[in-house]
Amino acid sequence: MTPAFCFAHARRKFFELADVSRSARRGKSLRPVSATALEAVKRIDALFDIEREINGRSTEERLAVRQEQSKPLLIELEAWLRLELGGLSRSSPVIEPINYMLSRWADFARYADDGRICMTNNAAERALRGVACGRKNWNFAGSQRGADRAAIMLTLITTARLNDVDPKVWLADVLTRIADLPITRLHELLPWNWKAIRNKAIAAAA
Repeated sequence: MTPAFCFAHARRKFFELADVSRSARRGKSLRPVSATALEAVKRIDALFDIEREINGRSTEERLAVRQEQSKPLLIELEAWLRLELGGLSRSSPVIEPINYMLSRWADFARYADDGRICMTNNAAERALRGVACGRKNWNFAGSQRGADRAAIMLTLITTARLNDVDPKVWLADVLTRIADLPITRLHELLPWNWKAIRNKAIAAAA
């Protein structure tokens, strides 16, 4: 597995240090905005602006734009963070979010070299929201083995949805055919392969 860290999480740590109104709403003593945190937010937002422009484009197009526009900004961001870190006092609260990013920099910057990777894991978190909402139900899995089975089923269902495949139709077909399918052809039942084969069969029958 190749890790790719979430810029939304990294930005949030800086944003909290730059958001005076948030502190005021919570009744905390008003503190000055961290200039370093504010600049970090602006630099990260510039990267997000690029992503909004290429959202929905092909993997190849996203990679090309990232290489041309995002990568130079990432190089500048890393250099700036290291420079800022060297001039901060040990008690500065902004040291924590800077270290959080720099200690994982290769994994944060990886998305610029791969058009398949998202800049954030927001989509994955949204997909898991249903699991989180029903988390009390998982107390009744019965055993670790039962919990593992539930996790496997949730993974399969979510994978089908991500490939625009109806999980019920897909699972019904898989359960009907899997016992008689040679092991060398099991890959055909993966949601993306299953969808392609099914579409081809429908087109041939039309």
